[in-house]
Amino acid sequence: MAQQPNSSAPAHLNRRKFLITASASALAASFPQLILANTTIADEKALSFVNLHTNETLQCCYWKNNQLNIDALAKINYILRDHRTQEVAQIDHQLIDMLHNLHSLTASAAPFEIISGYRSAKTNQALRNSTSGVAKRSLHMQGKAIDVRLPDIELKKLRDVAISLQAGGVGYYSKSGFLHIDTGRPRNW
Repeated sequence: MAQQPNSSAPAHLNRRKFLITASASALAASFPQLILANTTIADEKALSFVNLHTNETLQCCYWKNNQLNIDALAKINYILRDHRTQEVAQIDHQLIDMLHNLHSLTASAAPFEIISGYRSAKTNQALRNSTSGVAKRSLHMQGKAIDVRLPDIELKKLRDVAISLQAGGVGYYSKSGFLHIDTGRPRNW
């Protein structure tokens, strides 16, 4: 005997549930690597960067033999420094892993182009004074946010993969040509 739908639930809630399920299924079909990424442990994790403000480049292995490479992390901290004040801060390891996952899942062959990494409080305030959309308590000031792009991956695809990770915030700035990601609560704009 077929089970009758719950007639007490409003029709718009049943439609919403259907749309959410359908969207999640479509996303999973678009990025089947997500399933593999959650079941595979990498022996090595490497990243490469180009800092668009300083023209510095970095390619390093930050994870090997089940441990973080402290020297590589120091190099990542340096290339993601506040280029205006030259202040260096520790970048959140979860953010670094998010970048690694994004790079792997998109199958990019290019380094991340850095728009903005760590920001000092002074730089953040100067940006707030000169432009809109800069948060007063930006996670950039804690080393928990980065603005990047991958030149060989469509920005919209990069955004979709980042959102699918549900690992933090994702801001899509199509007119400016970059993606903001952070290790705050999962949300997107």
